[in-house]
Amino acid sequence: MFSICKKELNQFFSNLTGYIAIILFLIINGIFLFMLQDSSIFEFGYANLDKFFELAPWVLLFLIPAISMRSLSDEFKAGTFEILQTKPLTAWQIVLGKYISILIIIVFVILPTLVYIFTIKSLSATGSIDTGGIAGSYLGLFLLSAVFASICLCCSGFTNNAVVAFLVSAFVCLLLYFGFNAISKLPMLQGSADYYVEMLGIDFHYHSISRGVLDSRDVLYFASIIFLSLVITVKNLHKR
Repeated sequence: MFSICKKELNQFFSNLTGYIAIILFLIINGIFLFMLQDSSIFEFGYANLDKFFELAPWVLLFLIPAISMRSLSDEFKAGTFEILQTKPLTAWQIVLGKYISILIIIVFVILPTLVYIFTIKSLSATGSIDTGGIAGSYLGLFLLSAVFASICLCCSGFTNNAVVAFLVSAFVCLLLYFGFNAISKLPMLQGSADYYVEMLGIDFHYHSISRGVLDSRDVLYFASIIFLSLVITVKNLHKR
């Protein structure tokens, strides 16, 4: 499992792709947070990172599919998956190795944004910030990213075309993140099932954790989607 993880990390960071992903994430967030007037934290009036945690999921929604689209699709296309099958590795070890490598890359992508905390703290009139809320938001962002990664890895296992894997992954992630929230706002659901429909979406549980309160129901929701996605991926590999 760890040999697979190491191979994936070496492959990702052996060229400019990995560094471009990190830089791109920082640039996009930096432009929206510090340069554009409508979303700038300087115009917000409060020393917090709410704008960042609202924007980051939308950037990750496309960045994570781009990072993980080749995880399994390229193995099928190049015929190297057959070589993996000859090694003493189970399907679970292959999937978990690739999944953990994606999570590590995501951590490297998110980690530089911690500098925003010191920026906000220096802008605060009192020199203090809501560390509990920010910690909860970062935890929510990581769990959301972990869900996106599991979905993208699953989608990558159904095709040998990386572009198709990217498009399908991005669509499924968008549907789970924003789709249920949009459906809950339909007039026919207002005042009855709107709350329960909204609970099916990632957005609901992400914002719940982002408030700084760790609810076991939110953690269970994220863990369930991750586990289900990985199980489907393993089952799919067994059929090949």
